[in-house]
Amino acid sequence: MPRSLDGVIYPSMAISVHEVQAALDLPNSGLRSDFDLNPEVRASQMGMHERLPAAVLCALRSQDGVLHVVLTERAAHLRRHAGQIAFPGGRIDDTDPSPEDAALREAEEEVGLKPSAVRVLGRLDPYLTSTGFHVTPVIGIINGHWHPSPDPAEVESVFEPPLDFLMDPQNHQRHYHDRNGYRRYYFAMPWNGHYIWGATAGMLKGLSDRLSAVRR
Repeated sequence: MPRSLDGVIYPSMAISVHEVQAALDLPNSGLRSDFDLNPEVRASQMGMHERLPAAVLCALRSQDGVLHVVLTERAAHLRRHAGQIAFPGGRIDDTDPSPEDAALREAEEEVGLKPSAVRVLGRLDPYLTSTGFHVTPVIGIINGHWHPSPDPAEVESVFEPPLDFLMDPQNHQRHYHDRNGYRRYYFAMPWNGHYIWGATAGMLKGLSDRLSAVRR
């Protein structure tokens, strides 16, 4: 049954690879960021940081006919973003021919996903984090069987929530935290004990918006 959120009608999920591809084929809608829910500071913050190029891989895998998304829980001992939920990914090196190559390289290093096992479908809109990373989110589909082998130096665990859940606007919560007298809002998508939030949730929201546009 269709469901309504903020007056907009969304159809039920059951998302196919064909729909994901159609969503990625839509025109670029511009730079998204950690500040999208804070428009009063977006303009000032967007130009404050050096933009460090990075790429992440949003890898999709079909299990029993349902698409799932590969996500990681970062290791607890890391200096930055310890314990947070993230896509495999990181800085784009000078030796990486493209963001796609960087995302695939990082995925192999972090979770043992070989580039040859991934068919790249396309890119989402670029995303600027509050720490100044200019991220290219790359979407790919995993071909065949794959067993995660996380690198303990970077990754605590790997889990795979259903894409249907993450794309459903009903599951897109708006949370906030207060710091130094400033309230920052961000997207969150809690699932099965995992707190998916911040840039990861923001990029998933970008894909959800594209899928909703395709379905409308």
